[in-house]
Amino acid sequence: MGYLAHLAVHPDAMSKQGPPAHFTASCLVLDPTGSRVLLTLHKKANQWFQLGGHFEPGDTDARAAAQREAREESGITTLVARPELVQLDRHRLVGSFGACREHLDLRFVAVADDDATLAVSEESFDVRWWPTDALPEGTRRELQPLVAVALSVLDLT
Repeated sequence: MGYLAHLAVHPDAMSKQGPPAHFTASCLVLDPTGSRVLLTLHKKANQWFQLGGHFEPGDTDARAAAQREAREESGITTLVARPELVQLDRHRLVGSFGACREHLDLRFVAVADDDATLAVSEESFDVRWWPTDALPEGTRRELQPLVAVALSVLDLT
């Protein structure tokens, strides 16, 4: 089932309390040269991911949700997500996510100075910069295509 069809069948799919498969928004953050990516070590999954999460009632659109999540999870309050949606990714969840079984993720990209002050959120063990050509072990299959499309959108390839 496609994203719009899923939303038509499940009008509450934008809510964390919605169906087991629901929408999320994320933001891949790159440095200005595109040589480094900012990732978070997620507590529930114990894996490195781009910044992102669930929609909240005050979010005006998917980009706003992705930007809010990226700011909250990185500590970079000035981060601005680019307007274009760069990737759709539907994935099953691994870890203790309660009733959540699957995310339909709407992915955006942002650029931040690599000397920006970072802060680890309550949802993470760590947040740090990684070389785009040396992503953390176990993440390459998922993150490499996202990094590639983000670099392309930013014309940094």
